[in-house]
Amino acid sequence: MKIIHCSIATAMALLIGGCAGKAAKPQAAAVPPAVLALKAPAANVDPARQLSDLLAAEWQRWLRNNPEEASLLGEHRHDDRWSDYSLAAIDARNRDDTAALQKLLEIDRERLSPADQLNFDLYRQQLERAIEAHRYRGFLMPINHLSGPQTADQVTELLSFGSVADYENWIARLRGVAVLIDQHIDLLRLGIAEGRTAPAVTVQRIPAQIDRQLVGKPEASPFYAPFAQFPASIPAAEQARLRDSARAAIRESVLPSYQRLRDFVGNDYLPRCRASIGLADLPDGRDAYVFAARDSTTTGLSPEEIHAIGLREVARIRSEMETIRSTVGYRGNLKAFFGHLRRDPKFFHKDGASLLLAYRDIAKRIDPELPKLFGKLPRQPYGVRAVPAAQAPDTHTAYYQPGAADGTRAGNFYANLYKPGSRPKWEQEALTAHEAVPGHHLQIALQQEMVADAGGSTPAFRSQISFTAFVEGWALYAESLGPEIGLYQDPYAKFGQLTYEMWRAVRLVVDTGMHWKGWTRQQAIDFFKANTPRAELDIVNEIDRYIAWPGQALAYKIGELKIKELRARAETALGPNFDIRSFHDTVLGSGAIPLDLLERNVDAWIASRQGGVIVKLRTPAP
Repeated sequence: MKIIHCSIATAMALLIGGCAGKAAKPQAAAVPPAVLALKAPAANVDPARQLSDLLAAEWQRWLRNNPEEASLLGEHRHDDRWSDYSLAAIDARNRDDTAALQKLLEIDRERLSPADQLNFDLYRQQLERAIEAHRYRGFLMPINHLSGPQTADQVTELLSFGSVADYENWIARLRGVAVLIDQHIDLLRLGIAEGRTAPAVTVQRIPAQIDRQLVGKPEASPFYAPFAQFPASIPAAEQARLRDSARAAIRESVLPSYQRLRDFVGNDYLPRCRASIGLADLPDGRDAYVFAARDSTTTGLSPEEIHAIGLREVARIRSEMETIRSTVGYRGNLKAFFGHLRRDPKFFHKDGASLLLAYRDIAKRIDPELPKLFGKLPRQPYGVRAVPAAQAPDTHTAYYQPGAADGTRAGNFYANLYKPGSRPKWEQEALTAHEAVPGHHLQIALQQEMVADAGGSTPAFRSQISFTAFVEGWALYAESLGPEIGLYQDPYAKFGQLTYEMWRAVRLVVDTGMHWKGWTRQQAIDFFKANTPRAELDIVNEIDRYIAWPGQALAYKIGELKIKELRARAETALGPNFDIRSFHDTVLGSGAIPLDLLERNVDAWIASRQGGVIVKLRTPAP
């Protein structure tokens, strides 16, 4: 439920590890047999109270099961723990999900208000997705080059250290690293036994990541960072005690644990990882990929249909790129133009500092333009920061980290400053619109505030629920709003926006190509290179991301196309009465939701504008 762009989908890595089904076609989520025999709803029970009580209890369960996420949300009761990755805990969570679904389905949905019916439907889908995902045993591949315990220290950037208790809790987590690492090793070992291993081409990046944790002295560990500086309110004697405890915990728990992980991954796991890259190469992998596509896009589109959409979009965007190439007077073909954009020094900043400053300048130029397009803007501020140096070589161009729901931490757009000579100026405006405003920050902060402002009438899970097709579809749609807020005045910047749109169209082709059609990694890289001017470093990182997270990258373009379709429908239906601010407020007004529910919301808004009355949407049962 944590929302981080380009890592947002770490869930996808946990969903895919094999599959039990056989029919390689879109299908509804399977309801576990345990919930098929349901009690009849009690006529004398208030279904709204039942739902409220269940969702409140479930939120507390989620916080207990995800202590790192709870900490980031400002819920500090579990600050001394890591998530439990033991097989027993994973199976217990699945049993709890099944029990919660049974309780949910025993509630009389027809007696709920439209708002509660939406809560019911969304939480049902959450549970059904989690239960179905458990069947695929993707939890046996809990580590990849984009996420895993090798990056656990990065949570320190987001935690608050203002009291002795905060430091004591972190020391407890340092002591708990040993268990965290051993649980991951146990899962990986079981994955080897079951033939469920990750592709070697991505796993081979992990040993070097672990090496960054194997420092010579505790003070050099990234886990020690919070102890480098204390607030003045903590006495010097306490500071000394806490530093001593932290050094001991790192020396006795953190460093030996990461050495065990390094030895296991390098000596035992990597040699047994599969040479293939496609999910379809695993037993029943084609079915698993159908699930991944359905889960990611919240549609019934088949991999073949998605591949065809991608090819059509690539052709359309190439035509627009050719127009700009001609406009700027470049005489070579599009392939040569791509090379020019990749190599000419004028398109790059000389250092990371100037690159970061340029991102910040763009963000602040966008801010005052937002009221033109939105009736409601978030109160929560955002910042623009550098991706942590240890993570930068292996991660994406940028990502967004939400702020704390309690308002104690702003949202942040993280820009990758590694090798600034591979980060072109012409992509910066589109990337800022995607990650910050009017993209991720605007949408996610509004979603958090939607719950906070409801005074308890909207359940807490709605502040964190994430449907990638909506969240990333919105951010990609936000890039297209650039001309309406003063961006892309330079034709190269407009070309940059097209390259980002092409990037997401290419994803539809290469993701389905590798995981459905049997493409090689090099085929995917070559197709990417032929259709975008992105630097080769970015292209390789992107392809390896799609290998590690099958299906996740399909959501972006599918979501964007749906939002654009709905806007065109509204503009046609309402003509001069179309109000872009009201349209955007409608799209964002329910938070992240599946695309079919978004369509019904917009259709209801159109009807209300045409008839002069408010039409309340009654969502059908799934």
